[in-house]
Amino acid sequence: MTFVSFTQPLTPSPSSGAAAPPSPTAVGEGPIPIIIMSGLIAKKVGMSRVFLPTGEAVPVTYLQAEPNVVVRVKTKEKDGYDAVVLGVGAKPWKSRKGKENVRYANQKEWKMESLEGMEAGKNVTVEIFAPESLVCIQGVSKGKGFQGVIRRWHFGGGPGSHGSHFKREPGSVGMRTQPGRILPGHHMAGHMGHDQVTLHRRPVMAVDAEKGILAVKGPVPGPNGARVYITKEPESKESSSPKK
Repeated sequence: MTFVSFTQPLTPSPSSGAAAPPSPTAVGEGPIPIIIMSGLIAKKVGMSRVFLPTGEAVPVTYLQAEPNVVVRVKTKEKDGYDAVVLGVGAKPWKSRKGKENVRYANQKEWKMESLEGMEAGKNVTVEIFAPESLVCIQGVSKGKGFQGVIRRWHFGGGPGSHGSHFKREPGSVGMRTQPGRILPGHHMAGHMGHDQVTLHRRPVMAVDAEKGILAVKGPVPGPNGARVYITKEPESKESSSPKK
């Protein structure tokens, strides 16, 4: 399947005067060989659509990933397993003794089968993802605060006409002497949203390595500007293990 270009610019052009996102190039030493790393930390930009050659409009979510810095490399000899810790949002700071350090606004660990070419300080970019490949996206959904049963659990509610004493209430929730309590798991009002959501096998519609933009089919949890974690999916559906 062949995909066409974007319907609108992904990011403001340099001539528009918009400031580019900070890049920790001072910390990294250039990109590592692609295909090795299996994941990336990105930021949700917003939604748009792309058009297939057939004319079909496909909704996509744009994810922007600044170069991820390899913060730490874990090995089987020292940590019991091979893994790489990536970080974004580098900020230098000094300890009270004058030692220079670097803090990262967000970090994430990915287990690796091979650590070839992985060193602390290297950069990882969106080039590790190819168009038409499948990815797993993990993020936190939008928080809705304290909500009632109609919005939270889609209760039907009572008649809206004049004189009705049952409108948006949950109705009966308990019993009398036996068992004399509310059974666990009953749908009631409470906190809604702000849950961790994992989406499996989402197609990558397009990749813009120059701007660090990834276009993924469908919606992605969280508001614009939220951090999400992108991981490569196995080629075969049988080898993947979606979370239940």
